[in-house]
Amino acid sequence: MLPWMVLFSLLGLLALLIGGWVRPAIAFVGLAGAYLVLGLVDTPTLLAQYTNPALATLLLLLLVSLALERTPLLDWLSQRLLTGSERTATARLMGASAVLSAFLNNTAVVAAFLGAISRQQRIAPSRLLIPLSYASILGGVTTLVGTSTNLVVNSFALGRGGFELGMFQFTLVGIPVALLTFGVLLWRARRLPAHPPEDTEEKLSYFLAADLEADSELVGKSIEENQLRSLEGLYLLEIEREGRLLSPVGPDEILQAEDTLVFTGEVGKVQALQRFPGLTLFGHQADDLLATNLVEVVVSHESELAGQTLQDVDFRSMFNAGVVGIRRGGKRLEGQLGQIPLRVGDCLVLAVGSDFRQHRNIERNFHLLSGSFKRPQLKRTESMLTLAGFAAVIGLAALELLPLFHGLLLLMAGLVAGKVLSPAELRRRFPFELWLIIGSALAIAQGLESSGAAALLAQGMQTLIAGYGIYAAFVGCYLMTLLLTETVTNNAAAALAFPIAWTTAQAFGADPMPFVMAVAYGASACFLIPYGYQTHLMVYSPGRYRISDFIKTGLPVSLTYSAGVLVLTPVVFPF
Repeated sequence: MLPWMVLFSLLGLLALLIGGWVRPAIAFVGLAGAYLVLGLVDTPTLLAQYTNPALATLLLLLLVSLALERTPLLDWLSQRLLTGSERTATARLMGASAVLSAFLNNTAVVAAFLGAISRQQRIAPSRLLIPLSYASILGGVTTLVGTSTNLVVNSFALGRGGFELGMFQFTLVGIPVALLTFGVLLWRARRLPAHPPEDTEEKLSYFLAADLEADSELVGKSIEENQLRSLEGLYLLEIEREGRLLSPVGPDEILQAEDTLVFTGEVGKVQALQRFPGLTLFGHQADDLLATNLVEVVVSHESELAGQTLQDVDFRSMFNAGVVGIRRGGKRLEGQLGQIPLRVGDCLVLAVGSDFRQHRNIERNFHLLSGSFKRPQLKRTESMLTLAGFAAVIGLAALELLPLFHGLLLLMAGLVAGKVLSPAELRRRFPFELWLIIGSALAIAQGLESSGAAALLAQGMQTLIAGYGIYAAFVGCYLMTLLLTETVTNNAAAALAFPIAWTTAQAFGADPMPFVMAVAYGASACFLIPYGYQTHLMVYSPGRYRISDFIKTGLPVSLTYSAGVLVLTPVVFPF
């Protein structure tokens, strides 16, 4: 009975992840805690999973990447790739993204190119952004450090098998598959929609401006006293006063004669302003002023805003900025913006205050698309030393002269000592949720093993493919992982699929390595739906895509990628 209860608990976890009812970290930690209470794992075993050496290596790599993403190299490349014909620029962009993503965090690579692609006017961003995202995945599957998914699988391999995967163990399958898939992706890129870049005039359609006459009874009273904070569908964003822009506007701000009040929200509900005497609408006199403090951003996968409304987090105080508009994919959201739960990948147009760039939580929460604000960059000497140090760490690990964890730890110490990274920045950007998810998933895998649920799953797999042999089991594990990664996140898919694949290999008496690789490659095979992979969400709204755009492009890409993996993996890693 106990194995079946454990299996039902896994189904419940999967339902929560697919439905998005709770954050993945809460779901995984909750189930791991339940297994602890039920005695399926003991306290020392549970705690040991959170200190898994391979997991620690993943965390170190992500923290070191904070310095790497601030090097001028990525911005320098982004300015030089988009030249020549559209086809040439697309191929060049895909190649650079793939090569960089083999060694750098692919989220940082896509973030660096995202702004340059969105700001340029020559090629429609929608023709470039999906190829950029897909190419970063294809580059990531070629090395151990290319994607967090490979390092997650490495954590499980160390925890269950007692061995670690090599730096270039993924390469013999990864590179041929990437090259094969590149051709298909370049062909499909020509069929992507060509949405023109959104210009400033279009963004200003979010605004509704009204003039305050000198004899109005609103003059001399605060925003709160005039009840301008509780309008149905409209929100007072800024005040233009004597050529200055007051943004954001606090409730105690006293109105003065000839102020220009700038509202946002459901601009169609202009009638809400008719009850205020002496407040008259006008044309577009404030457009030039408003355009100077507009910043367009994308909500990042690290952001604490996901699932929250603007009112919940008090967005104005948190960032000294007001949200002018929200776009999700190709759809501009309407209604009361303050009450719309935000999602990762949402595109926000912000009217920012003068000290917006001083807020330390900007980089964690947003990827910058346009505007005068630029993320801080390393100096040339710092950049060269950082890149050289990282290259040395990778090279020594590949030659098995220095373990990757040791090298990253030394590099981290050097970056902190050289003040390239600060302890405060490391605290802010620590991937706490990922640590909880992977540590808890390792504990859940232990519970599967001790309860007999993993053996039950392996028996079910054997029964399902009876008579088809071990290759069918391998294909089944890959397809199971692919299905999971399209419905939940890639790291969660690897965490759920690995115990099943490992136990299946044991049940057949086979070498577990091809099954381990099936999980690694399958967890990165997210090409059909934008919600399963963070770089897809990053480009979803800036490209003004629809889900059908991902499906039309991703289906031939996914089929080609899968065919390559299923053919080459058993050749490189025999059963």
